[in-house]
Amino acid sequence: MAEPRETVDQAVILAGGRGTRLMPLTAHTPKPMIPFHGKPFVEYLVEELRDAGVHRILMLLGYLPETIRSHFGSGSRWGVRMDYDVTDPDDETGVRLRHACDRLDSLFLLMYCDNYWPLQLDRMLDSFHRHPGILGQITVYANTDGYSRDNVRVAPDGMVEQFDKSRTAPNLRGVDIGYMLMRTEAVGSTPDGNVNFEREVFPRLVSAWKLAAYRTEHRYYSVGAPERLPATARFLERRNTIILDRDGVLNEKAPRADYVKNWGEFRWKPGAKQAMVELKRAGYRIILITNQAGIARGVMTEQDLADIHARLTRELEQMGGGLDAIYHCPHDWDAGCDCRKPKPGMFFRAQREHDLDLSRTYYIGDDERDEQAAHAAGCRFLMVRPGESLLDIVCGQVLAC
Repeated sequence: MAEPRETVDQAVILAGGRGTRLMPLTAHTPKPMIPFHGKPFVEYLVEELRDAGVHRILMLLGYLPETIRSHFGSGSRWGVRMDYDVTDPDDETGVRLRHACDRLDSLFLLMYCDNYWPLQLDRMLDSFHRHPGILGQITVYANTDGYSRDNVRVAPDGMVEQFDKSRTAPNLRGVDIGYMLMRTEAVGSTPDGNVNFEREVFPRLVSAWKLAAYRTEHRYYSVGAPERLPATARFLERRNTIILDRDGVLNEKAPRADYVKNWGEFRWKPGAKQAMVELKRAGYRIILITNQAGIARGVMTEQDLADIHARLTRELEQMGGGLDAIYHCPHDWDAGCDCRKPKPGMFFRAQREHDLDLSRTYYIGDDERDEQAAHAAGCRFLMVRPGESLLDIVCGQVLAC
């Protein structure tokens, strides 16, 4: 019988710095306690840890520690157990981790207090256990949009080839965002002195082929710098959003290998328009994501598609519905692009442009490729099955009308 897979029940949050880049906001408030929509940033981290099944949290504090301790206390209000370890505000991360070393589980989740990313703990653990013998795994944002400065390079097999805290080395591609699975053995290798854990330990792990990466295209959000705060506020607003496939969900599908090439061929499915109205009445943002290989195959043009979508949108608006955004892939079946479903490229583009949390967003489709795309993007998935309508799904599972 196979041994049960190792799990994680402890998160350690590095939350001790002065947050000098955020002055004067941090003159009397530690960085992780900056409020968004009525609660401090770090509370969102605590809630997502609890929801992922991590119920023991150790906060490594330094600057204004009582502000954080008095807010969270024992953690019982959030359904977790909160513990604290306090060192000097000017201590680096290496000192904080060494000081708390005897309080760490053999495998724990290490997080920065100023980054939020939709936690995918099960997938991270699957990735971690595909690399026997490693001592750590960092989560790396792909950064294809140039959102931040790269500081890491990852090999095709998922092992980290280079980590550069200074972000100056050539050929870096990706950003360490925290959400690290770490073994205490890695902490034990931290040299003496007031050293930064990542700067000193990660390159050693890379050289020993002991550091892996979990790669993500879902943007992270931060309170690390003033220019990040507006997007973080939009993201943490968590506006209700639904993503829809088009053919087979809103309209009748054309026969296999054929396409809806113009508005005259577009046929609404029963209940689809009313479903869109119900979503708008409920305050949902609605985004359409659709494959349209007919463009690459030469049976229709981009202008044909734009005309269909303009008329579709106009009809919905006349009824009180509407669409907030439309994304389409014009490429052929075997083009190898990143946008054609079941690949998730269009989802991540929508995520970045609308500051979505895909882990809280439903995608409604009608076939297996849609389900695969939703899984790859980290969305929740609902399928319109034969004999069902979009209205059935919206009223029965989304809105409970």
